[in-house]
Amino acid sequence: MQRYAINILLFAAALMLVALAHAEMLDKYVLNIVMLIGINCIFVTSLNLVNGYMGEFSCGHGGFMCVGAYVGSMLSVAFFTDSKLFGAALFTPDLAPFLFPLVLLGAMLATAFVGLIVALPSFKTRDDYLAIITIAANYIIISVIENIDAIGGPRGFSGMKKTVNAMSDLIDIPWMLIWVILGVFVCVLVIRRLMTSTYGKGVSAICQNEVAAEMMGVNTNHVKIMAFMVSSGLGGLAGVLFAHVYGYVNAQSFNLLKSTEGLVMVYLGGMGSISGVLMAAVVFTLLIELLRFIIPWLNSMLHSVNLLPADYQLDQIWTWVIIPLTLILLMRFRSEGFLGNRELTHVFPRLKRWITFK
Repeated sequence: MQRYAINILLFAAALMLVALAHAEMLDKYVLNIVMLIGINCIFVTSLNLVNGYMGEFSCGHGGFMCVGAYVGSMLSVAFFTDSKLFGAALFTPDLAPFLFPLVLLGAMLATAFVGLIVALPSFKTRDDYLAIITIAANYIIISVIENIDAIGGPRGFSGMKKTVNAMSDLIDIPWMLIWVILGVFVCVLVIRRLMTSTYGKGVSAICQNEVAAEMMGVNTNHVKIMAFMVSSGLGGLAGVLFAHVYGYVNAQSFNLLKSTEGLVMVYLGGMGSISGVLMAAVVFTLLIELLRFIIPWLNSMLHSVNLLPADYQLDQIWTWVIIPLTLILLMRFRSEGFLGNRELTHVFPRLKRWITFK
């Protein structure tokens, strides 16, 4: 029982969070931030599989999140709502809570397939070419979606809130918070189980020395493609949850800036550390939100002491001056991030008695 103590504590915390949201004791803004933290945890944990554990350099992970968001949104609308695009709903809305996992699974499989298409030419190259190809893939995905007028084009796609409302009409609980929490749990469990499997040992071997791994019998191309597909599929899970939380999706939400956010969180937390990137996702999301309030306060303070021209206002673009500056300072003074390639159980060995993923 002792080995499951932390797991039980996390489960109890999740239940308490759901109970507080159900009792409307959490402000909607706070609830949205909590769900965004969960979505970022999935996003960055999936990216960490390629950039951290495998030692490659994927820079277009936002594109896979975009595919998952759009595929999941279209499946959701087609399954549970009447629409001009798909016509009558395939299923009655009261089945939404039970069939929503099919929406998540469909989005993940579609995104994994897109990941396969990107991975096949990418891993025939060496060095930094994966970064170039994934950046190009990110732009291609966004451009293709914005030029398909049937799914909204540059206007975006909506209608997913009807699915969420249908779930709430059947049982009035915070469904999206529950799905986000389950998504985080599944993502961490999949990555953990993968990295402790034979395939995971191959991923780690590739990170250490790809040539030596190949000489020892590891099918490096197969392992890299498999890991990239898993990473892409989990990125798609983050996308479909994002779309349903906000009820609207636009391709520009997943541009290169979103991919950069993922990179910042991975290197902030520590490559190859699940605990580290989860901590980084929490810290980074909260920092972004804090800057929404800090920048207006800086405006008033700097104007009051005449350090800014009267007609000049700091805007939110300065967020992307402060965040990269923070990353530069981190790389200068603590290049390994929060935990490096270690887990919390390595930093605090006594935790091993209290936690297990089995």
